[in-house]
Amino acid sequence: MKTISRDELKQKIDRKDDFLLVETLSATVYHHSHLPGAINLPPEKLKDSASQILPDKNAEIVVYCANPACQASENAARELTALGYTNVRDYAEGKQDWIDAGLTVETDDKHIGENSN
Repeated sequence: MKTISRDELKQKIDRKDDFLLVETLSATVYHHSHLPGAINLPPEKLKDSASQILPDKNAEIVVYCANPACQASENAARELTALGYTNVRDYAEGKQDWIDAGLTVETDDKHIGENSN
């Protein structure tokens, strides 16, 4: 399982790299807050919706969930790989790590926080 660090992910977002960022938590949790530019693909919809939401199986995809104890992103990465996706990475530390670092999250097109330190 390939992983990505918070710093590497932040650099990719800041550079506006061409990749898909996928939150693997429920829609309710996603709408409350998600990483900038993330799309939502809850575990129960992954198998049925992946081909529509993620049509390019060679695209770079980064999945994440809540925190290291949450297994949703790791399971999603495995499932996507099994479905033929070739470039999937897991941000295993998850959304809580991002927020704890003082980085911006989005909710309903509004940005929350970003410490200025």
